[in-house]
Amino acid sequence: MTEERVNRKLAAILAADVVGYSRLMGADEAGTLAALKHHRQAIFDPAVAAHNGRIVKLIGDGTIVEFGSVVDAVNCALSVQRSDGALPDEALHEPKIVLRIGINLGDVIIEGDDIYGDGVNIAARLEPLAEPGGVCVSSIVNESVGNRIDVRFSDSGEINVKNIERPIRVWKWHPSATPDLAGPNGGRPAPNAATASIAILPFTNMSGDPEQEYFSDGITEDIITDLSKIAGLTVIARNSSFAYKGRSVDIREVGKELGVRSVLEGSIRRASNRVRITAQLIDATNGAHLWADRYDRDLTDIFEVQDDVTRQIVEALKVTLSPAEKRRLSDAETQSVAAYDCVLRGRDFMLGKDKNIETFGQAIKYFNEAIEHDPNYSVAYACLSFGYIFDYQNRWTGDPDSSLPRAEQYARKAIETGPNEPLAHCVTALCASFGKDLDRAMAEIDIAISLNPNLALAHSLRGNICTYSGQPLEAIPQIEQAMRLDPAMASQSLHFLGMAYLLAGKYETAAVLLRQRIVLVPNTDFTRAILASTLGHLGEVDQARRVWGELKKINPNYSFIEHSGRQPFKHKEDVQRIAEGLKKAGLLS
Repeated sequence: MTEERVNRKLAAILAADVVGYSRLMGADEAGTLAALKHHRQAIFDPAVAAHNGRIVKLIGDGTIVEFGSVVDAVNCALSVQRSDGALPDEALHEPKIVLRIGINLGDVIIEGDDIYGDGVNIAARLEPLAEPGGVCVSSIVNESVGNRIDVRFSDSGEINVKNIERPIRVWKWHPSATPDLAGPNGGRPAPNAATASIAILPFTNMSGDPEQEYFSDGITEDIITDLSKIAGLTVIARNSSFAYKGRSVDIREVGKELGVRSVLEGSIRRASNRVRITAQLIDATNGAHLWADRYDRDLTDIFEVQDDVTRQIVEALKVTLSPAEKRRLSDAETQSVAAYDCVLRGRDFMLGKDKNIETFGQAIKYFNEAIEHDPNYSVAYACLSFGYIFDYQNRWTGDPDSSLPRAEQYARKAIETGPNEPLAHCVTALCASFGKDLDRAMAEIDIAISLNPNLALAHSLRGNICTYSGQPLEAIPQIEQAMRLDPAMASQSLHFLGMAYLLAGKYETAAVLLRQRIVLVPNTDFTRAILASTLGHLGEVDQARRVWGELKKINPNYSFIEHSGRQPFKHKEDVQRIAEGLKKAGLLS
């Protein structure tokens, strides 16, 4: 009998409850229910929506809400609790609704629309500890938000929580306890302006030929790329959108899972030199159609069709384009359909699930053919560079060390032929990182983000560069933004996020993130090394040694000194901090 797979993820959980609910119901049942409904509609639900939360369940007067970002969870709680007096309770002759809120960051188990686990249980136990109208958070949450919110929580000591081995330190805030930190609007955050957000699902290949799959996937990816260049629009990355490929999905569920308000879906039929594209934009909150169209064109018109789809989406979502964005969207990467087709074929091999020397060879062949058709095709050079970096990392060919200089050569050519191509600057930054030139890497990645604010790869690289450059606190929001844009890449991002928190001295949060990374990638060795160091700093020596034992079973020849020496750390003090944790656990002499 096959064991059913348990779905887990890291989430920030907010638990809220009404103060004195039983008393209020006893005094005025109808008025209390009306007041609670009014509070949810006017204050609580809008705050959750504005901070990208998902209400998981309502239990009487209690609510459990899930957030992908701990900063969003805390800002949502602050928004709700600062709304005291926003409702005209006396005029409505309704009882006053006052909440207690508890927030935790932890591992949760997903079962349908519901979530379970310690992450939820701890949040529920923190909630009654909050003062009426206040917020109580775990130490992990307090560490994670740092100075990215405009209040400071006060240390309220440790508590013992049922079924949790060690005590949990709790932190509290109340609007009347301490003044908010100075800032705009007298310390209050600026209103959360709703940002348009979209996921583009992989277009269905209707050609009747499975070999045309690369074409429908490529068109989808390029629409994602074009929309990503718009700063006023949040666009989910290809990697996460394509997780729905081949699945029958409920658009509203896709919206919830990816945290977007609209979804584009469509189909492509290619026959000889003709192409038919259908596309429809759907409101993910209610399933309503925002825009739909069908295009029957010659294949040579494919670029014009892509431009029109992009323009129609921008208009439907009422996004305002800056002059620079209008220029970037109108810039054609190539006018050669043959070159474009080769890049789509090459990308299909390079981004496929099974990457090996054969797929590497096929990808390189098609990228070179694209350049033969159009010697000024920047994207083709950038893809060639990425291909050789993959060989440098995976050691596929007989001489992988020569692949890094070749990657650098093609990266230079990509920028030369397309100075405004974001991928060209991304791959140049990656090459510079491998060469331990972090200043050059940072300069290039900043250009990439300015050209494409939604490029998850660029935000992830910037976060990693900050971490290796000794700026872990600056790395955290960049990596979190990459995870927001590409949730499916959490398995990779959690490692770098955990390492950033470790280097920032925030060990509890680092431990939670690194443990979650190990759940998602059970055979990782370096993450276990970082976790063992974190546990050493926390004084959890037995746990650190257990994790190290797991590492040695996975990779008996693992050497921290050798492995860390290959990482582009700018300051030896950062490597020493990791080594110090291992020494505290007796794992390094």
